[in-house]
Order: sequence, then structure tokens, then C-alpha cells
Amino acid sequence: MINKSYGRVAILYPGDAETRRNATSTNNRFAPLFSAFAASGIDAEPAVYHDDCCHSVREQLRQIDGVLVWVNPIEGGRDRSILDAMLREVAEAGVFVSAHPDIIMKLGTKEVLHQTRALGWGSDTYLYRSMDELMQALPLRLASGKARVLKQYRGHSGIGVWKVSLPPHTAVPAEYLPNPLPQRDTFIRVRHALRGCSEEEITLETFFQRCESYFTGEGRMIDQEYQERLPEGMIRCYLVHDKVVGFGHQAINALFPAPPGTSSNDAPQPGPRLYYPPTQPDFQAVKHQLEQDWVPAVQHLLDIPTERLPILWDCDFLLGPKEDDGRDTYVLCEINVSSVAPYPDSAVPSIVDATRAQLQVTRQRRGLNE
Repeated sequence: MINKSYGRVAILYPGDAETRRNATSTNNRFAPLFSAFAASGIDAEPAVYHDDCCHSVREQLRQIDGVLVWVNPIEGGRDRSILDAMLREVAEAGVFVSAHPDIIMKLGTKEVLHQTRALGWGSDTYLYRSMDELMQALPLRLASGKARVLKQYRGHSGIGVWKVSLPPHTAVPAEYLPNPLPQRDTFIRVRHALRGCSEEEITLETFFQRCESYFTGEGRMIDQEYQERLPEGMIRCYLVHDKVVGFGHQAINALFPAPPGTSSNDAPQPGPRLYYPPTQPDFQAVKHQLEQDWVPAVQHLLDIPTERLPILWDCDFLLGPKEDDGRDTYVLCEINVSSVAPYPDSAVPSIVDATRAQLQVTRQRRGLNE
């Protein structure tokens, strides 16, 4: 039995005032993690968060050593601006926060796909900082006949992610460009990646109108070439700091096309994600490249020390064009930092170990360790 306490950590997740009042370590989706913390000598407590109870959560966090945060960029129609300001405040008071809002802004927005496009796993990727840039550049990219995937700066669950293409008879072969480009009244095919959505044909002008909200404030959009091997599935690599701790594989995912010869409305909805330990043979190539090459390069590019990398984050990959020798290539399509759940069971021991190490550093700085 472990008698020594390594410190106190809160698990922060969204909920209302009643959920906060009734929260225990066993009545939420993190119950197995609470149990693992307890078995390892870490005192863990729930910190249910809503903007309306921000003050009481702040006071709770100021009394502990660290907090692990699971809140989406958009939660219940609200963004994280109030939460992130509070987390920065408690971090400045000496509480360790993972993922820290500053790290999320470096690593966990869609813009990172553009920033890291030359580091490996990049694709034909563009950044639109304004509606004007989108309206000027997208018609030219659509005219080639290749589908594009546009993604809002921050989001989750497919919100603000669109597959966009011209109908086949409208596309202009690349060798004939520049020819007349799609106009505002040109019909295009779009499909929102949000669960339950199907393909539509709308005018380019209508699509631009749908994108206007993505450019409010600091908003922007990322544009990537659609990957034709998407029907072969998506691989999710879970990391604790700089080490891969498990995998997820989802055979049917967002933007999965309809079977040949059927209506676009017959496209299957996303299926379950299957989880695997970090030793899964099928994914060792991508694991090795992540740990040995890509993560260190990203840390250097974005100035993120290893200890400030999120305690839990993930990278999503689609299969790219095959090499001449038949080997697979991979294309990075997403990085998730704000709220990575669910996750494979194999990740839990590493989460616990990394949290304990952070707690010990925090308590040493405060002079609290024995």
C-alpha cells in the first residue's frame, strides 16, 4: 500500500453547477484514471467547469498542485476564453496546467498543419487569414478538379471542416489554366464533416457565406488537398509528452465517401475507433518517425520544451500516396490537444507517471516535498 502522497491534482472537465456539486471520482468518464492516480499515491479530485462557476473553480485550483484539462475549444456554444484566462492565472500562481493554453495555441490549432508542412507528413496546404484571401484563392485551387478540405482555426468533432470540390463536368484540366475560373454563382459540392451531414450542391457564394463566422476575431482557415486513400482509415497516435503511448484506428471516419454508384447521401457515418498499445506492429514506422524526427523538429520550430508538451495529446494521420517501392506514406490531418478522450488503456500508466513527475517538480518549487 502506498502511504506517501505525491501531491494533489484536479481533473477539469465541463459540466453545469449541479454536476459540479455532485461530482465524485467515480461518477464521470475519468473514473479509471482517478483510480490509477489513487493507486499511485496521487490525490486526484474532480473540477467540473462552467464559465458561470469560474471563480469557484479558480479557488479550488489555487489550493492544489496541478490540473489536467479536458475542455473542447467550443463547448456548449462557448469558447475557452474565460477558462484559458483563469488557467493562465493559476499557472502563474505556481499550479502546473496541462495542456497550458499557451501550448494549445502553439500546437493545438489547425494552423500547425501549415506551420509544419515542411517537416514531414505535410501536404498541399494553405492558410487563409481573411475572407478576401479565401475568396481569391479557393476558386483557382478548385479549378484543377481536385477536392480540397477546409478547416476552421479551432474546432472539434468535425465542426467547421468541409470537403469542397467542383462537380466533375465543371473542373478545368490543369494544362488549360488559367481559363475562366469558378464564379460566385458556380455550383460546388460540399460536405460538412460534422456527424450526420451529407453532401450538398450549393453555389460558391453560399459556401463563402457559411465560412464568414470562421474569420471572426483571430479566426482563419486551413486548406489541404483531399487524400484519396481516406477510405482506408485514419490512424491516431496518442502521446504523453514526446512518447507514443498507444494508437487508435478508425476504418470509417468523417468525409468517408459513398459506395460507387450510390447517392452521396449513402455515405456511411463514422464508425468506432479501435485502440491498440504502442507495440502494435502495424504502426511502428509512424511511431518511430514521430518520436525520433517529427516531435523534436516541432519542439524546435514552436519552441516547446519536452516538459511543457501536453501530458496527453494526439496526432491523426491519413494514408498518402504510396512510394515507388510500395511503402505507405502518411499525411498529418489533425492534432488534438484540448480534450483528448477517449484514449487507449495503455496510455493511463504514462499519464500517471508524467503527472507524478510534474507534481514533484511543482512541490519542490513550493518547498512542499519531504
